Amino acid sequence: MIGSENQTQKTEIAVCLVSGGMDSCVTAAIAMRENEEIALLHVSYGQRTESRERKAFNDIADFYGVEKRLEVSIEYLAKIGGSSLTDKKIEVSEADLENTEIPTSYVPFRNANMLAIATSWAEVLRARSIYIGAVAEDSSGYPDCRPEFYAAFEKTVETGTKPETNIKIKTPIIDLSKAEIVKKGIEIGAPLHLSWSCYRSEDAACGTCDSCALRLRGFERAGSVDPILYRK
Repeated sequence: MIGSENQTQKTEIAVCLVSGGMDSCVTAAIAMRENEEIALLHVSYGQRTESRERKAFNDIADFYGVEKRLEVSIEYLAKIGGSSLTDKKIEVSEADLENTEIPTSYVPFRNANMLAIATSWAEVLRARSIYIGAVAEDSSGYPDCRPEFYAAFEKTVETGTKPETNIKIKTPIIDLSKAEIVKKGIEIGAPLHLSWSCYRSEDAACGTCDSCALRLRGFERAGSVDPILYRK
């Protein structure tokens, strides 16, 4: 299976996508343990909390002392629109954790855009793997969070890069619930207090968007308290 936690053989360097959220924070912590060196990539796309997520990325990178870090913007996704994260005319919906429809926060094909950039950088760095904090629990809403999407994209990478390039896409937390991600993060010392998940706010998390609700439920079910500040 792609991204299995059991694949702990160390490689020279790995690229890890870090949005600044809880899932990417824990994924970065796992990548640190599994590789001799990691390079951290942050991709902004004109989202509402762009500056706060960038701060979280740099705080996490500083925490681990990562020198190789790259910040890029694909703000054309905001110009394309179609998501409440990038279009202020579309309201960020209140949390509905029982919803099985694609939510307004879905950014069309975002993860493919991000993985393409990660692949380009990984090929230059001669990295053997790309880590991304995808979670299948989110896949009912986000089609680009499904394991089959990453399996297909890995085939695309294999087809579209140099013959000597061999890049695996690793999704080490894809089968975990939010509570299991919290427990894993605490277990391996991930700096969860530096992460940011809110879709709406940059000063204090709103507590009522889908991302906040999933995060809060994860901490509650893990028997722990979320260390970040909430309005509600």
